[in-house]
Amino acid sequence: MREIPVADNLTADVEGDIEDIDGIPRITNIRLVYRLRAPAGSRDKVQRALEVYAEKCPAYMSIKGCINCSWTVELDSPK
Repeated sequence: MREIPVADNLTADVEGDIEDIDGIPRITNIRLVYRLRAPAGSRDKVQRALEVYAEKCPAYMSIKGCINCSWTVELDSPK
């Protein structure tokens, strides 16, 4: 993620909504909260990456237009 190592520094909490649509249960919404440990002062880089990552994410591209999806990021700077 824009020069910030994510392998051991990125986790996500995910919630979703399932609704009955015409008698069929369907996932209608997915909300992600990414938690990233990143160096102090990297918030701008992280925000820029978050703004463009969806178009490069194969999972998102597979559900785009079918399931509403939103995401935020919470930063934690290592001590």
